[in-house]
Amino acid sequence: MPEFLGPIVEAKYARLTGMAFNDSQRESFAEAERMAMRFSLADRVLISTPMWNFGIPYKLKQWFDVVVQPGLTFQFDPSLGYLPLLKDRPTLVILASGSDFVTGMNRGRTDMATPYLREILRFIGINNVRFVPIGPTTGPQQPIAAAREEAHQRLAAIAANF
Repeated sequence: MPEFLGPIVEAKYARLTGMAFNDSQRESFAEAERMAMRFSLADRVLISTPMWNFGIPYKLKQWFDVVVQPGLTFQFDPSLGYLPLLKDRPTLVILASGSDFVTGMNRGRTDMATPYLREILRFIGINNVRFVPIGPTTGPQQPIAAAREEAHQRLAAIAANF
């Protein structure tokens, strides 16, 4: 996965402003195009990720940084603003955390991963998203087992129609 820096960042802003790519920008953007194309062709999407420090792991964020590109997954219209380019499709996000964030908060700490994932997917056109939180994944065995069983039951029900 390409790092989101240098030529690919320059390519993103060149594309937003309607400027032509130079050779290094073209090469960097080609990888983003391949990744975005693969994503856009998917009939369904499954994201299974841990929650790290209340958010998503940096590699998943990097993946979004690479594929969320103007002309690939969104466009900008001066009169309408940002517009998604992907067709909606069933999407399932399995989000595991050390704490129990089923309600969105745990002891005053906020789950920032769920709203981020919901918004970045919506931004590119994917609204049919279901989240299955799994937590706690650390601590006493009984709450871990109960969380896994509840998640397993929800996932089995979702799988029947996914």
